Amino acid sequence: MKQKIYKIKFFQVGEVYEIFAKNIHQSDFYAFLEIEDYIFDTKNNIVVDTSEEKLKSEFLGVKKTLLPINSIIRIDEVTELGKSKISKTDVANLAPLSIDFSKKK
Repeated sequence: MKQKIYKIKFFQVGEVYEIFAKNIHQSDFYAFLEIEDYIFDTKNNIVVDTSEEKLKSEFLGVKKTLLPINSIIRIDEVTELGKSKISKTDVANLAPLSIDFSKKK
């Protein structure tokens, strides 16, 4: 059986991170997702992508990351590993997810 690959896009301080991982699941901490077993493209490329290198160094030695659900843009199960990257975002075009948990039904 082939290992599943997940592409996770999320907001981080005005930037959009796109990373790949083998495992993702609901955390025991309320409103967080756990991301584990990061995957980075290890093919030797002549052109070095600085954002991918930044991600590799940022997540080097990280066993698990807890991401708040409201920072997640999208999660896809993919068949091929792509390039991890960081891209700038226009903050004016962002709409934060707002959930009011205080209302009782």
